Amino acid sequence: NNNHSWNHGAEGPTDDPEIRQLRLQQRRNFLTTLFLSQGVPMLTAGDEWARTQEGNNNAYCQDNEISWLNWNLDDEQKALFDFTKRLIQLRHDHPVFRRPKFFQGRRIRGSEIRDVMWFNPGGNEMSDDEWNSPFVRCLGMLLSGDTIDVQTFEGEPIRDTTFLLLINAHHEPLQFVLPGKKEVEWELVLDTASPEGFAQASQKQVAGDEVEIKDRATMLLKLVTGSTSQASQESWKKRQFSAPHNGESKPEKADEKSATVAAKE
Repeated sequence: NNNHSWNHGAEGPTDDPEIRQLRLQQRRNFLTTLFLSQGVPMLTAGDEWARTQEGNNNAYCQDNEISWLNWNLDDEQKALFDFTKRLIQLRHDHPVFRRPKFFQGRRIRGSEIRDVMWFNPGGNEMSDDEWNSPFVRCLGMLLSGDTIDVQTFEGEPIRDTTFLLLINAHHEPLQFVLPGKKEVEWELVLDTASPEGFAQASQKQVAGDEVEIKDRATMLLKLVTGSTSQASQESWKKRQFSAPHNGESKPEKADEKSATVAAKE
């Protein structure tokens, strides 16, 4: 056995509210990345409501509370169960999360739009250096609903909403510049930093705005104004972005960068 685990500051059960909140948030992160990934989701029974085996990874040989399913859920477990159900419904409603073909990362035939794009927090496309940097822990993935490349039985192309998934694995919050042209508007669908997970009210922001993504959090936004072609662009108000070796990174405003350069000169 070679187990690598991190219990967020305390081993085993704890009453520390910050640790408990972070553990719940990480569970929402794992469920979100699972159900919004391509392919077939695999979920161990009980993970949908935070079942634990108390650190025992060989519970198959124990016929006791370690391996049993306890259906008497507390409030935290009920909330996670409801969150999981909504994630499953979201996946069911949107074929963009259930593509039968591999991503190509380039323009699909008959379209000027790529099926998937990757952005850094500055609103720019990810560079090769950023992909290979061990210090980059935040990125955005744009899934085009116009390039699923699947047809109905009648031969009509299947289209869906375009989504933007933001992931921040940093230990501190980051500002993320939303991609797209000026005409583009995004609406928040879910934020794992929120106890409810899914947005409780409409929250819209335009391309070029900086949204704060909390530390160790995942956000999902959907395109509500503008075309997928307009959304599948580097932000019209993009920022310079760098990931320092200390693991902290943030977009730098263009005017701030100019002032810094001028001061050095």
